[in-house]
Amino acid sequence: MIRTRYHETDSKRGVSSTFLWFMEEVGELAEAFAKRERGDGDDENLREEFADVMAWLATLANITDVNLTEAIHEKYLTDGGPEGTK
Repeated sequence: MIRTRYHETDSKRGVSSTFLWFMEEVGELAEAFAKRERGDGDDENLREEFADVMAWLATLANITDVNLTEAIHEKYLTDGGPEGTK
């Protein structure tokens, strides 16, 4: 869905600028965690920030021609996944 709806615009923005947007969303997620730790968090906002981070990660994968589904499957589901606990 992200690729279908946003790929043309995302591709024009480029990897560097898109990565900066992604990092901004990671910062907003960190802020939502901090608010939660202080006791004034908003669960709806936390969910929204998780969604934003995932959307921008998918965007980065799309514009760098990485199939995120395949990458996750290969890393974490093939042959029992990586050693250790994630």
